[in-house]
Amino acid sequence: MKVAVTVMLKDGVLDPQGRAIGQALTTLGFGGIGEVRAGKLIELELAETDPERARARATEMARRLLANPVIESFSVHIPTEA
Repeated sequence: MKVAVTVMLKDGVLDPQGRAIGQALTTLGFGGIGEVRAGKLIELELAETDPERARARATEMARRLLANPVIESFSVHIPTEA
């Protein structure tokens, strides 16, 4: 089962990558850009078949390794197949 973990810097934590992206978009002529935040998406393929157990395992992985709880927050979701 595929599980997606999205990790983002917490509000108030400086995001130099997001700022650079915002400046580059403005330079390319894209106006009206407010704050830009950059994060990471981690896709996991788990051998779990129960969605709630897969979500619980991915949450534990995020807490222990994938996200730094001091400066990052995370969300776990199971993508729907198109």
